[in-house]
Amino acid sequence: MNRKNIVMGVLGCFGVVLCFVISGIQGKTQNISTINNETEAPVEENVKEIEIEESRPEVSENNIKQEPANDRSEEEEDEAEYTNFAIADVDNYVNVRTEPSTEGDIIGKMYDGSVAEILTVVEGEDGDWFQITSGNAEGYIKSEYFIYGEDAASVMDEYVSIYAEVLADRLNVRAGQSIDEKRIGYIDKGEKVKVTENCGEWIRVQYTEQKEGYVSAEYVMLLEEYKYAKTLEEEQAEKAVKEEREERENISSQEMPEVIENIELPADTYTSNEQLRKAVVDHAMQYVGNRYVSGGSSLAGGTDCSGFTCFVYADFGYSISRTPSGQFSGSGRSIDYSAIQPGDIICYSSNGKSCTHVGLYIGNGQIVHAANSRRGVVVQNADYDTIIGIKNVID
Repeated sequence: MNRKNIVMGVLGCFGVVLCFVISGIQGKTQNISTINNETEAPVEENVKEIEIEESRPEVSENNIKQEPANDRSEEEEDEAEYTNFAIADVDNYVNVRTEPSTEGDIIGKMYDGSVAEILTVVEGEDGDWFQITSGNAEGYIKSEYFIYGEDAASVMDEYVSIYAEVLADRLNVRAGQSIDEKRIGYIDKGEKVKVTENCGEWIRVQYTEQKEGYVSAEYVMLLEEYKYAKTLEEEQAEKAVKEEREERENISSQEMPEVIENIELPADTYTSNEQLRKAVVDHAMQYVGNRYVSGGSSLAGGTDCSGFTCFVYADFGYSISRTPSGQFSGSGRSIDYSAIQPGDIICYSSNGKSCTHVGLYIGNGQIVHAANSRRGVVVQNADYDTIIGIKNVID
């Protein structure tokens, strides 16, 4: 055998040995990976996160937008705004309890159509329970009594009620649409009554559980609001108000003028729409950093996107819809983006079909809005998502 053949034989043997070594290393690596997977901490089974897939518009060249860098993270994009939004779906009411069990103490009631924010889903007695917050009540209710997530968001417009808030010190309630009609009671300043019909110059309201009446539209502000859970203390206070209203019927018409015209107007007057728009934006910017609450009832306590714009405008005497789709279809007048001004409402769509979000334009290509439960009230570029409309409420 010559030297060349000897060398080639040695190299061949070395290659075989090297293959066996590599194969062994790979096998050990796979075994280590398997061991690691088997020893991971088990997932906690009694607490679950709500997982509802957010619908997205179909991608095309027309709706692809170049978003500014770091405008929002992928994790923030994946969170649907109304993931934690829930509506009570019961015959009358369901109890709010201190723990996820029918043995828990009752702290309040959620009536049919009341809205709540889901904090967590907990495995409790006879299935899943929601830990919820609604109005001033926080506790547990079985999940079967709710419509929630995107299912709730798709029907939210159906669960908004219209209320008349009295601006005068005292306002009479009449049996018909005239001051000549019998007076059936009165409502004091700041009190709210549910509206059953808007008749133009007169508003038909639910005065007591058994009686409807009419108030002059001139002396009330119409508001759209959700229903919320009531604590036991609130139930008692509400009962006292109802009893007092019934007692008011005993006061004769001669003892009560038609209206006490001490109406509280906004504290400041504005010499131009531009000045008013600046005041609206400045007022909204005070709440940057506040928390987001699905169905929330105030700017200070927290609210959602349409609640934010609705309540900001309410503080200036404007009555606009409480829901995104309502603001898109019925609040103010539609304008082109080229005519946008600070204070206008921008309407967005995440599904390519309907208005799913709104924000308040503050100028310089930016909005302030209640984004979602992770981010709260923030300032963001106005073109961060697909815009389907601009609403001018002021002029």
